[in-house]
Amino acid sequence: MQTIWLGGAEWLAVLRIGLGLWWLESWRHKDRKGWFERGTGIAWAADIAGKHRWGVVRTGFRRVVEPRPKLIAYIVVYSELALGLGLVAGFLSPVALVAGLVLNLLYLVLMIHDWAEQGQNAMMALISLVALFAMAWQTWSLDAALGLFR
Repeated sequence: MQTIWLGGAEWLAVLRIGLGLWWLESWRHKDRKGWFERGTGIAWAADIAGKHRWGVVRTGFRRVVEPRPKLIAYIVVYSELALGLGLVAGFLSPVALVAGLVLNLLYLVLMIHDWAEQGQNAMMALISLVALFAMAWQTWSLDAALGLFR
């Protein structure tokens, strides 16, 4: 593989770190007080899920999220933080990449009719897949330093 400036493994590390920074920005710009105290994030998602044309989304949201909105709010918000930190530091990278892919796919399915959000979720999912299958934790990561996931 020929590359400019950095080697292939380093460019993959840049991609992994960039994805981590994207997750950290998703966490940073969230109104955590609104999510945790007023339930704004889950209320917004409930409105979208309630109007969703796919019954499985409406039913799944009612069964999984609606009975525990505060818990799910904490899970969503702190998952984004954990994904960002894990990917930037390169710690448990394959786990973070799979978890991020699942979270992006959940967002994608929930907001399938909101085209403004779909580009972000699709691109983050694609980056997760590329970074996972190219093993982007081989360089500039705690995983590599600790000899994990060889």
